Amino acid sequence: MAEQQRDITLRFLAEPGDVNFGGKVHGGAVMKWVDLAAYACSAGWSGKYCITAYAGGIRFVAPIHVGNLVEVSAKVIYTGTSSMHIALDVQASDPKELNKTLTTHCIVIMVAVDANGKPTKIPEWIPETEEDIKLRDSAIKLMNMRKEIGEEMEMHVKMLR
Repeated sequence: MAEQQRDITLRFLAEPGDVNFGGKVHGGAVMKWVDLAAYACSAGWSGKYCITAYAGGIRFVAPIHVGNLVEVSAKVIYTGTSSMHIALDVQASDPKELNKTLTTHCIVIMVAVDANGKPTKIPEWIPETEEDIKLRDSAIKLMNMRKEIGEEMEMHVKMLR
């Protein structure tokens, strides 16, 4: 692999088939776009096929309307041995005005896998700027919080059996 690409932005127009009964783009369509961008970003970084392991903290901040220009930006903010934490922002605007509004943001964890579907080693991302260090530290903090939540959920599952 020649060089890793740390970030990517996908751009397209929101179509009538993307809307819910209220006339706005439905969350499922947005989540699909997020997953596509997370895949493109993680594959660009790792040079390998990647699968979604986790999508969390999804915040729907503002609606997306049919005909909006949608931008889904994805960036690697932490790497493990085979996993990548990808920060994603979705912005939308009227294509005639280009006044972007943040509509959605979240973190997705992607895992690089080999031909047998087993996790495989990826290049390490090392933050260089103060902002990147803060993003990495935030990813680590969220990872630790997810572990605690997972342990708590496991206790509830055991109690319900």
